[in-house]
Amino acid sequence: MKLSTTYYDLKGDRSVWLIVALLSLFSLLIVYSTSGSEAYKYNATHGTEYYLVRQLMFIVSGMMLVYTAYRLHYIQYAKLAPILMVIAVPLLLYTALFGAKINDASRWIMIPILDLSFQTSDFAKIALIIFVARALATRQDYIKEFRGAFVPIILPVILICSLIAPSNLSTAALLFLTCFLMMFVGRISLKYVFLLVLLGGLVFGSLFIVGEYFPDYFRVDTWTSRIHDFLYSDGQFQVVQSKIAIAEGGMFGVGPGNSIQRNLLPFAYADFIYAIICEEYGFIGGMVILLVYLWLLIRTISLVTRCPKTFGAMLAMGLMLNIVITAFANIAVSVQLVPATGLTLPMISMGGTSFLFTSISLGIILSVSRFVETAYEEKKQLEKMEVSGESDH
Repeated sequence: MKLSTTYYDLKGDRSVWLIVALLSLFSLLIVYSTSGSEAYKYNATHGTEYYLVRQLMFIVSGMMLVYTAYRLHYIQYAKLAPILMVIAVPLLLYTALFGAKINDASRWIMIPILDLSFQTSDFAKIALIIFVARALATRQDYIKEFRGAFVPIILPVILICSLIAPSNLSTAALLFLTCFLMMFVGRISLKYVFLLVLLGGLVFGSLFIVGEYFPDYFRVDTWTSRIHDFLYSDGQFQVVQSKIAIAEGGMFGVGPGNSIQRNLLPFAYADFIYAIICEEYGFIGGMVILLVYLWLLIRTISLVTRCPKTFGAMLAMGLMLNIVITAFANIAVSVQLVPATGLTLPMISMGGTSFLFTSISLGIILSVSRFVETAYEEKKQLEKMEVSGESDH
């Protein structure tokens, strides 16, 4: 009996599939290398093999999520958008009030049975991007009017970013920037786009004021110290060690597993993993990582220009921007172009909810590309039929 290959053939943009595979491979190699310091902390409890197996499990889970998100037709995400937003807002509120405090930030909810932490902002990012893409698509006829832009698009953006910002300002700022670019590309009137910027500036500014009175919920001291260190000193300890790692790497690097700075850099497997990549694989390795993210940017833009549906174009654009902007922000911290942010390098840093939700984002992008490819094939078939019909006559 011959099995149908419908569910086994990977359609969509082959370049994006390759990008997913490359980033996963890079992640496995570099996390295994950077986890040595963590293994040392726990002595015999957790060896480096533990982190290798753990990361491999995250990669396998991530690939399953990529495939699941890819198989679901992207139009279904438009139907899920309101439900996801209804879930995201209470989750963020609960996290702010009762979330587990890790590294002086309440960003996580503990899952008791699995003994895992769940970062709710990662879920909220995808929910908001899908919601904004849906709103931009369904309101194209009156997108330049106040009723088509302010309440259905601007207010949800301000709400979600405001809930994320107290414990994770950098994530909120980059999500705000992503939504801003989506609105700009989505042809919303410029006066409403600037209104979004004004409201966003007021909200972020008010956080610093309110944070003086509620320091347990707003990390104002952390924000100001990072900005101060960036502007008036040689940088935080992590940033200094990161620059040393990049310098030590030179052109070709010291070789896989030979990093010295991984033993000095806190969270070398997460926030500053790019510096370890540059140390072990050199300038060439760092450029390869940078070019892979640029490749994702270019391939998604190509996909967006060919997508016949506004929702699909906005959805792929928003998810791609969120991944690429986060990646560039993480890299910029490592070379001290911006203050320290605490952002991970998407699909490369040690697995967690960020890794899993990035996998979902890439799966959704592939779902859009599968539709575009199918529509293109059907169009070609139709053109062939028309040409053959004309030749018969």
